[in-house]
Amino acid sequence: MWETLRKEEVLKALNSNRKNGLNKEDIYLRKQKYGKNKLQDKPKETLLVKFIKQFNDFMIIILIIASIISAIISYIQGENDYIDSIIIIAIVILNAIMGVIQEAKAEKSIEALKEMTPLKAKTIRENVTSEINAEELVPGDIIILEAGNYVPADCRLLESYNLKVEESSLTGETEPVLKDSGIICKKETSLGDQLNMAFMASIVVNGHAKAVVTNIGMDTKVGKIANMIIQEEAPETPIQKKLGQVGKALGIVCLAICLVIFIIGIIKNIEPMEMFMTSVGLAVAAIPEGLPAIVTIMLSIGVTKMAKNNSIIRKLPAVETLGSSKVICSDKTGTLTQNKMTVVEINSKKPEFATELSIMCTDCDILYQDRKIEVKGDPTEIALVQNGLKNNKNKTELYHQMPRVSEIPFDSTRKMMTTIHKLGNQYRIITKGAPDVLLNRCQISIGERQKIQKENLKMAKKALRVIAVAYKDVAKLPSKIDTINIENNLNFVRINWNDGSTKRRSKGSGKDLQASWYKNSYDNRRSHRNSNSNC
Repeated sequence: MWETLRKEEVLKALNSNRKNGLNKEDIYLRKQKYGKNKLQDKPKETLLVKFIKQFNDFMIIILIIASIISAIISYIQGENDYIDSIIIIAIVILNAIMGVIQEAKAEKSIEALKEMTPLKAKTIRENVTSEINAEELVPGDIIILEAGNYVPADCRLLESYNLKVEESSLTGETEPVLKDSGIICKKETSLGDQLNMAFMASIVVNGHAKAVVTNIGMDTKVGKIANMIIQEEAPETPIQKKLGQVGKALGIVCLAICLVIFIIGIIKNIEPMEMFMTSVGLAVAAIPEGLPAIVTIMLSIGVTKMAKNNSIIRKLPAVETLGSSKVICSDKTGTLTQNKMTVVEINSKKPEFATELSIMCTDCDILYQDRKIEVKGDPTEIALVQNGLKNNKNKTELYHQMPRVSEIPFDSTRKMMTTIHKLGNQYRIITKGAPDVLLNRCQISIGERQKIQKENLKMAKKALRVIAVAYKDVAKLPSKIDTINIENNLNFVRINWNDGSTKRRSKGSGKDLQASWYKNSYDNRRSHRNSNSNC
């Protein structure tokens, strides 16, 4: 709905002010109406309830009943032999304890993951900009989005400046989306194409924007997903179904056999109590009381191995589900990748110069935290800057030598980005973008153009993504900085990439892959795993 309205219509519908934001009275009333901006969770169960639920299995129930009957019969006969009953009950209780412990560990890990939820939000209230807890946001709040921020709620963009948002948690697409506050979407526009909206739990990787909050908490897109998770019960795993079938089959067969033996004994004029004891003894002997314990131990081993690989398993039977999978759906490139981009080849007569240009024509930032260098921004540009750092070229230092004085931001129509730098008494203009587009802006012969196009096609066949870089030095800048006046008569250079669509070779193949840019769920801003992309 909100994506189909003009900015003024959205502000009017939410009764909000673009410049001043909401006042205290509005905020109070809306808090009472909408509540807090947070996702709900299932009510937590006590340890006792969790423990009792571990016995919700047909075979476990049969074991408990059999052990109780065995103990009663032993008492009636005066044998006082309760060893079998005690062993069976001990196995069942151990199985339940292991299940509770595993669930408790998994829930602690899940609680840690919830810390990814945005904690702070920059808002404008009563014409004052300040940071507040994201939970305190209400519909109509005016918020500021900046690179590195989690989007704290669903919002309609009012102003956007080269804003790129990574929405993989909602759409599955790892590539950041370039947003545009000026666009008005149609009603049937899909979530991934709503370019004038930003959604809760997505990440701003580049640029900045001003937006108005439209939905909070469980009314957001991610909130609807959370609601489905809360309401829907998890289906039984294959092993749970099989054990349930085995338990029922054993139970029915045992009862049938016991009944037949009891009837035969009565016909043979054997004491009813003696036949009853015999029948129960056969039933207890037929039940594999060690099966639940063995299954639990094996699943626990699987959970431990998965945990060592940073995979959290909440329910023990879920381990077996993965092993039973026959089809695994991967991303559209046909591979499961690591989302780590790396420059693998610089195709230029002056590779150091090409590296320097590519570093400077970026919007990402270099941060120094805990004596470590961290690069934040668009994944493609992060790869460029990291490549520079590997080659002893630091963007920050280059900017001190050649300060950035102006820019023409990237947009999907031009497929280019340009930065302008002060170089002594003149200016250096650097442009990067798609090779086929950038070639048309360069001073280049027909023969050289054909050579570059042929080389580009050759690299594309090897699953390499190519980013082209061009530059020129001018003594004076035109009065108007735009694509017509700036992005022309450039000198062409080249950088080769891989987009992860090339599959990894297995070890021992004797040949290394040229590719080393891989993708996954884009978790580098959430957990900053140091995953290697070398093949």
